Amino acid sequence: MNREPTLDRKTAISYKTEEETVMRGYNLSELAEEGYSFFDAMFVLFQSRIPTEKEEKMLKYEMGVFLEHSMSPSAVGAIGVSAGRPNLPVCISAAISTFGGVHGPGAAHGYMLNKYLEEGLEAGKTVDEMAKKLVDDYMDSGTPVMGMGQPQHIDSDPRAEPIHLKQEELELGGVYLEFQRALEKYFHARRKADGRSYVGVNVVGSGNTALMEIGFSPNAGWCIGSIVRGYSCAAHALYNMKKGRAWGASRNEPMVQMIDLSMIKYVGPEDRIVPKKDEQQEYARKQKKEGEYKKWVI
Repeated sequence: MNREPTLDRKTAISYKTEEETVMRGYNLSELAEEGYSFFDAMFVLFQSRIPTEKEEKMLKYEMGVFLEHSMSPSAVGAIGVSAGRPNLPVCISAAISTFGGVHGPGAAHGYMLNKYLEEGLEAGKTVDEMAKKLVDDYMDSGTPVMGMGQPQHIDSDPRAEPIHLKQEELELGGVYLEFQRALEKYFHARRKADGRSYVGVNVVGSGNTALMEIGFSPNAGWCIGSIVRGYSCAAHALYNMKKGRAWGASRNEPMVQMIDLSMIKYVGPEDRIVPKKDEQQEYARKQKKEGEYKKWVI
């Protein structure tokens, strides 16, 4: 019998044997044993390199702030699908599938920046000039500028500007941050001149800027955002499986517009002060000893 493979397939990502699992040339067990984090591994996976300390901190920060933003199409998708009690991965898949042009971590913002930066480079234009051209092109045609505006955070996304500031703090600013800052400047000026209300940058506009600055492609940024939100959607699905009614069509289950923040009653822990990082160990030990967390485990 012919034992030759029917497909001549190659990959530059990983391989595994009985003894080891190797990703981009690095033994995964050795990476873990040396203390490299999940975020370091993301660089190895997508960029085939180990990041600098500042790059790892930037990715960690961006993924942290993107983890959860309460009710949204993806959260509603997870909750709705979980009502039928399928296997949990189905709920997460359904939630992530809601990510598109108007919700979730998209790649369009990154490709928009790349397009205008490349045009400017070829035409000998400055970053500032191309940012103004982008804003005028989009607004003259009535096309939404990617990365600007968030319908639930109407006074500006509270996560967006801190990402810019963290990028500056870590001294990871470059052409993408320069372009995004200029874009925001001209966007705000144009809306004001047109007599329109203020619209701030959103977490995709700032988050994708940071991710591209540290080497991730727009599509890789899209994947990373989807991974992060997948964890959040899983939590929504788990919570609904434990606390909500199955099927969701019970006469005792109120019909609500789940995306409307004004209709969501939060019944979780009271607002808490985030402990300093050097206080983490003592804070965590105290929390575990008190056992309050057991009320909220899903």
